Amino acid sequence: MIRLLLVDDDPLVRAGLSLMLGGAEDIEIVGEAADGAEVAAVVDRTHPDVVLMDIRMPAVDGLTATERLRARPDAPEVVVLTTFHADEQVLRALRAGAAGFVLKDTPPAEILAAVRRVAAGDPVLSPTVTRQLMEHAAGTAADRRKARARERIGALNDREREVAVAVGQGLSNAEIAAALFMSVATVKTHVSRVLAKLDLNNRVQIALLAYDAGLLEQSAEPEPDGH
Repeated sequence: MIRLLLVDDDPLVRAGLSLMLGGAEDIEIVGEAADGAEVAAVVDRTHPDVVLMDIRMPAVDGLTATERLRARPDAPEVVVLTTFHADEQVLRALRAGAAGFVLKDTPPAEILAAVRRVAAGDPVLSPTVTRQLMEHAAGTAADRRKARARERIGALNDREREVAVAVGQGLSNAEIAAALFMSVATVKTHVSRVLAKLDLNNRVQIALLAYDAGLLEQSAEPEPDGH
């Protein structure tokens, strides 16, 4: 059973989500919050596995609430609710540790699928959407971000770096294992080491850091003939 917490300042949205998601056999709505300021207390009381978090709220927004929540030990996963898919705040929430996002007008079945995926440890973010977000956020800070990302990536050995790039390409553990000729267990070990070395808490953050460092652009370059 997936324990789900709903966070949105609109009571009608919360009621709709509760009705829509609470009917699933494998999901239990364990609590609701109307503002980011309430999230920590409700999490302590209800112990959710996943938090469905609105971005825009009047007192403490979903971005700040996500940052605070994901900085805690044993934090629940966070899925961001938003009305825009190319939004700087969404990107910041992902950098803060959200496992993905869904649009508020997403069909119910897809929101259910997103909650289930995140509860299972998989991000809800396609490489295409990651690129859209990154391109939206590109600007004067891009060079500084790239330099910082490359410095952090420098802590990885060659194999860990290859795995980080593959994660950034949206490959599953099984696909990475096949591409890099290693077992799935070894891939999981490398992913865990990458997370620990870079002080990250999920695969989405690995993907964003690899993108920031320019590694995904390099990996997309055509290979010479005969290879």
